[in-house]
Amino acid sequence: MLPGVSTKSFRSPGLRAPEAAPPGAATPRPGYLLLWTQRLVAALGRLAPEVVLLAGLAAVLNLWVLSRNGYANDYYAAAVRSMSTSWHDFLFISMDRSGVMSVDKPPLALWVQALSARVFGYGSLSLLVPQALMGVASVLLIYDLVRRRFGRVGGFVAGLALALTPISVAISRHNNPDALLILCCVAALWLGMRGLEDGRTRWLVLAGVCVGLGFETKMLIALVVVPGLLAAWLWVALHGRFAALRSLLLGGGAMVLVGGAWPALVELTPASARPWVSGTSDNRILSLIFEYNGLGRIDGQTGGPGGSPGGSVFGGTAGPLRLLNSVLGGQAGWLLGFAVLGGVALVIDTRLRRSDPRSGWLIAVGGSFAVTAAIFSYAKGIFHPYYVSLLAPFSAALVGAFAGRLAAGGCEQTWMRFAGAAAIVAGLATELAVLHDYPGNLTWLWPVLVCSCVLAALAIVVSARAAIRRLALVGALGAFLLGPAIWSFDTLGHATSGTFPAGGPVSAQTAAGAPGQAGGRSPGLSAGGGSAGGRQPLFGAQGAAPGPQQEAGSGPAVSSQRAQGPAQGHGPPPGVTAGGLGFGGAPGGGGAIGAPLGGGAAGQQALTRAISYVRSHGGGTLALSSQSTAASAIVAEDADVAGIGGFSGRESQITVSWLANEVRAGHIRWVLSEGSEQTGPRLPGDNRVGARVAMAVVRESCARVQAGLSSESGGGESSAGSAGAGAGEASSDALYDCAGRAAALSSHSSATGLLISPASSLRALSGSYGRFPSLQVPAG
Repeated sequence: MLPGVSTKSFRSPGLRAPEAAPPGAATPRPGYLLLWTQRLVAALGRLAPEVVLLAGLAAVLNLWVLSRNGYANDYYAAAVRSMSTSWHDFLFISMDRSGVMSVDKPPLALWVQALSARVFGYGSLSLLVPQALMGVASVLLIYDLVRRRFGRVGGFVAGLALALTPISVAISRHNNPDALLILCCVAALWLGMRGLEDGRTRWLVLAGVCVGLGFETKMLIALVVVPGLLAAWLWVALHGRFAALRSLLLGGGAMVLVGGAWPALVELTPASARPWVSGTSDNRILSLIFEYNGLGRIDGQTGGPGGSPGGSVFGGTAGPLRLLNSVLGGQAGWLLGFAVLGGVALVIDTRLRRSDPRSGWLIAVGGSFAVTAAIFSYAKGIFHPYYVSLLAPFSAALVGAFAGRLAAGGCEQTWMRFAGAAAIVAGLATELAVLHDYPGNLTWLWPVLVCSCVLAALAIVVSARAAIRRLALVGALGAFLLGPAIWSFDTLGHATSGTFPAGGPVSAQTAAGAPGQAGGRSPGLSAGGGSAGGRQPLFGAQGAAPGPQQEAGSGPAVSSQRAQGPAQGHGPPPGVTAGGLGFGGAPGGGGAIGAPLGGGAAGQQALTRAISYVRSHGGGTLALSSQSTAASAIVAEDADVAGIGGFSGRESQITVSWLANEVRAGHIRWVLSEGSEQTGPRLPGDNRVGARVAMAVVRESCARVQAGLSSESGGGESSAGSAGAGAGEASSDALYDCAGRAAALSSHSSATGLLISPASSLRALSGSYGRFPSLQVPAG
């Protein structure tokens, strides 16, 4: 035998012994990539079959013909386009590439999409695929959250219920922030429950990090899981109340640190170095957190889509049965009866004993469900139907938990049999209530539900054989999931896009969307999709947005934010109609809330001509009142436009001095003053005073150019260099060149007051308006 060589080196006869390693040489180690690959393959081989089934089902529902949705919500897609070309805009989530005004949401969801666009190119699927994968991850986390306490059957039922909830499918196929919000909240619950298993603080700290990330996704609504987690840890207290309190303080510190990082950055950054915070009247992030996106959504607010006196236009009337109404019921209300009765039965079964490991789980998950359901039921402010997607994982978890308890022998107890039958009857009642609100849909389903549920309830109560009781439970759950499953697959048959994503058939989308619009899809601009920065999109085809219609792409992306020069090669792409895509309007008509530029074809043509004129006359940023109109132009044409009045032109109460400073800094050069801003009808709750007065001041201070915008005047506007339009011309759209006019704007600012405030404040200052003939105070 050779010296220094072990006999173990010979694995079969005839093999040659390897050379002995020289003294002091490092022992070779396998590559980390190979090692992780081997571990991943081994982990996948150990997956339970129901996990593979759930992942496959969720992936099919979330990814199938995903390109049909185009860019979904142009508001967020436009921000991503701007963010993917400038790190400044990326950091401050600027809506436009000149950094004039931000989006009215925190940045995390848009950061994910913008990074995907930078890696794969700006395109439909580079924005939507990450969202779809978040939906798959949420289904798998819900499965494991329930499995750990109620077995594999319970976990499978919970995952199946979430995967087949129509609004969960719709939101996972959309670019709204809610998919990431759901993932963060579910992950926080999962981590918190892991901590209750061994009492380790690190799990709660990680849960706090997830809640903080949820806050960075959609602000205060992410805190709905906090009361349940707090109560669960204090109640169970594995290592004593003092240790539990210490863990909670550390978890809360992590939550505040992560959730407050970006708001602190915005608050500490000088206003001149960042965009205006959209949705606020004082340009402060704290106002956005606690007012427009915070308590205003609960207590009631005006301004913004759906925010009219009385509030809650799109969510229906607030009250205890709101979650089952014709707007919300079909989205996430199918299983609510079974979830509520099942949760109550589990509380009775465990008596919330500290020694029972299910008690903490029920307090955390049930608390999250109760808090979310209460907020959504009684919110009086702006409430969009897709908000109920956050309730779906909590209700699915309760459904799975009770089903798992019944399947694992719970029906051996007499009282639990009656509890199971009562939950089935409650589930039947809610499903029939949902079907009643959608006449003409699934008319054959209610007899199936009645027969299946009545027979199942009787079998569970009277049958002495466990196998028959389990079969009855499977039959009832199958009947409950049949309706939402059909609606979920119906969602794949049409585009789930626009401001208000909704699951189910088109008729259900009309109910859950904007008035008169299926799914809330705004008319107007097509969403084109070139690649940002000249990169070829990995997903989809360059120059064509994979949507319901063939749409032309845009030219090269802009090199940097706050660019003042003309965008080279950015003419209107062939086949794209650029125009005033207002929220809620109908093609060819006006008068809808937030439909700027008069709505319809005339307004679209005015914006198209204005963009063309700006590009051929030195470039620069074109300011509009509405961010939704600007978003459509950004997505379709990569136009350098900015909305200065918030989403629909009514949310952000800017100041004239701020507008003058933006002009002075070169961030805004042109202003398109819509005729409807001053003389159009004022709808109830219309708070668009900031944009109205700003446009009036521009008309008095800046040079009106002959751009041939308005069809009302036959394309003939007053010549360049003239002063503002007279009162009689206010009904025509007009383009103004603000270059070198910052001082004139500032002088108007001192005369009219710094804050462009609500109408009551303006009327108090009406004495200052005499010297400006066309500056009129809005009526009302």
